[in-house]
Amino acid sequence: MTDKRRTLSIQPKAASAAKAEAKPQAKPANPAAQYAKPKAQAARPVAKPEAKPAAPRPAPKPVPARPSYEVKPQFQQDYRPDLLGDSLALALLGAASAVAAVRGGTALPQALAQVFSSYDATPQTRGAIQDLAYRTMRGLGRADTLLGLMTTKAPDVPMLVGLLSCALVLLDAPEGERAAYEPFTVVDQAVTAASRHPDLAHAKAMVNAVLRRFLRERSELTAIALKQPLAQWNYPQWWIDATRAAYPRDWEAILAAGNGHPPLTLRVNTRKTSVEDYLRRLEEEGFAAEQIGPTALRLKQAVNVAQVPGFHDGLVSVQDAGAQLAAPLLDLRDGMRVLDACAAPGGKSGHILETAGVELVSVDSDPQRLARVGDNLGRLGLSATLVPAEAQTNDWWDGRQYDRILADVPCTASGIVRRHPDIRWLRRKTDTRQLTTLSAQILDNLWQMLRPDGKLLFVTCSLWPQESEAQAAAFAARHADAIRLEAPGQLLPMSGAEIDHDGLFYALFQKRGA
Repeated sequence: MTDKRRTLSIQPKAASAAKAEAKPQAKPANPAAQYAKPKAQAARPVAKPEAKPAAPRPAPKPVPARPSYEVKPQFQQDYRPDLLGDSLALALLGAASAVAAVRGGTALPQALAQVFSSYDATPQTRGAIQDLAYRTMRGLGRADTLLGLMTTKAPDVPMLVGLLSCALVLLDAPEGERAAYEPFTVVDQAVTAASRHPDLAHAKAMVNAVLRRFLRERSELTAIALKQPLAQWNYPQWWIDATRAAYPRDWEAILAAGNGHPPLTLRVNTRKTSVEDYLRRLEEEGFAAEQIGPTALRLKQAVNVAQVPGFHDGLVSVQDAGAQLAAPLLDLRDGMRVLDACAAPGGKSGHILETAGVELVSVDSDPQRLARVGDNLGRLGLSATLVPAEAQTNDWWDGRQYDRILADVPCTASGIVRRHPDIRWLRRKTDTRQLTTLSAQILDNLWQMLRPDGKLLFVTCSLWPQESEAQAAAFAARHADAIRLEAPGQLLPMSGAEIDHDGLFYALFQKRGA
């Protein structure tokens, strides 16, 4: 979702106006008046003096019009207000800044990193800001709809919209979920936050009025809002339509799953410990967990990874249970030469090396994200050859073919929105076609790097058939030497007693021998 900021057009002043004295204008008693519809005012009749007859003058030469200039308001999203670090007001401002950045096209993790840096936030403050920002992403459609019902003019300050959205999400907790704060606390702290920020101080009365009106008329406003799909499902309309078209029977469950809170799922490093031994350690240290896959454990209560027993020692990694299917599907054996294309952030690279003693090459187009692969492998006590390169090119390839290739190609990431709720607001309908074209180029390029009898695993974290099953079928049609093997295919996002995974797609191909 992008935010179309208002632009101001500066017009040249008339010569007479420049000489006239400007009369001070009284400020409106209520700053929120700028969002109300202006009342029509009758023009006052002005008496015109009698004009004396004058000799005709030659017509003046036309003066070329001076150009007007567009000026975009500069907002201080990184302004650090003088507020207590543990106050809800500071968390509201930090989350509002992150939400405003997402509306401008920035991914939420990057937006939060900027906020944390600007605010010099403590771990406790970071946690509060992050929790509120993610809550708001999951309820943004409903908050926007409610805001539209209560204002006659959409506020043009991104931070103000973000602040109101964050506050409304706290006041309008999902059904069956306990509110995190008392309503009067949310209103008070939102007004305090507005009053301490230079871009918002003028609108603190509006913040107070909007939030108090919501509390007075909550039932009526919510009933009206929920008639709109945007508020009901908290997804853009095109996303709702695409899900319904692809999965006519399951679309509601899929959308609901994407609004849920993801679990903290761990992958046990069986090179260092067993699943049974690690489960015992968790129990001894007071962590409740259950096994939901061969090496997948789901903690009943999510915690910061720094608190996970043995995490820094490489005993476990954080990885969705569905993503943990990739390494076993590759049928790895010691001594194989393996390529992990599009490898960042390195979860699957780590699992590959935990599974077998292979020669691994990890490729990613983003050097910074590729560095994270090295960091993750280092924590596990493992290593690979890291290559910063585009997977659709081959100038980085040394010409030696691989025994196994993992192609976790770029996609819309529509299957992991419960973990990354900002994706739904950042994506556009046209992204699917563009990413499908790119992933086809990557698959075709990687196929030449696979030796005869070798296997290529095609993976996406998408729900859209164009990026998954249709892509796999088109790839098989283009390559007569590609034999499609048994694989899970499309996994829909699911959470239950003994199963919990995101939406992913798997297709496995073997290259016909010479």
